[in-house]
Amino acid sequence: MASFLVDGLPARSVEAGDRGLMYGDGVFRTIVVRKGRALNWGRQFRLLASDCGRIGLACPPAALLLEEIGRVAPGDAVAKVIVTRGVSGRGYAFGEEAAPTRIVAAFPAPVNLPEVARDGVRVRRCALALAVQPRLAGVKSLNRLENILARAEWCDPVIREGLLADGEGRLVEATASNVFLGLDGKLVTPVLSRCGVAGAQRERVLDLARAASIPSEVRDVSFVELHRADEVFLTNSVIGLWPVAACGERRWEPGPMARRLHRLIEDDDANGS
Repeated sequence: MASFLVDGLPARSVEAGDRGLMYGDGVFRTIVVRKGRALNWGRQFRLLASDCGRIGLACPPAALLLEEIGRVAPGDAVAKVIVTRGVSGRGYAFGEEAAPTRIVAAFPAPVNLPEVARDGVRVRRCALALAVQPRLAGVKSLNRLENILARAEWCDPVIREGLLADGEGRLVEATASNVFLGLDGKLVTPVLSRCGVAGAQRERVLDLARAASIPSEVRDVSFVELHRADEVFLTNSVIGLWPVAACGERRWEPGPMARRLHRLIEDDDANGS
């Protein structure tokens, strides 16, 4: 059963005129909570604050959000923090009277099957192309209609994720995760300066790779490079790290880079990052 706080009070609804509902005018982050502790919280909050700043919202204090996460998720859960621009009049323009709405929710913890991490997952390339909008690139805004439509392209339960490209055919991300390649001995992930979402797990993997002296690059990635990669894996806060076993006719074995980074993520969580 999900639990919700709206501006600190138990509630399951917001005002009909809230701009988050009317226009998707807001941002969010999804956080795994284990035994009441928000995992990877430092990066999660930094990205939330950055996203708020990018669209001109006041970010709630970290201590307040942690307190509210603790109230809705005292054990194991997936928490979601949403900040909207709040209630304003009709139309895209908003006045100074608009006060941000803060929503903190908790949902049951997912069941992560060990065979997924061991054997990897099958993915597909989506037909939908992400629109280029550098002003919002990297931001986890409430405008996720592209991802919803891309995810609606398949219903085969064997396919666990869909890869997304921009209009020029450059690999950007998956519908709900970021993409990494092991390529020519380097860790490579697509640059997110045109579109896409910068996940907190993506940021952590890049930090852990640097700390472990794993050569890494953030740059444009083509699907040709994807298919010649030695290994491919996906990351987000809920799934952790999923090796990719197949995309179309291309097959991969879970590789040493994915296994090493998976262990580093687990160690980081255990040490209270």
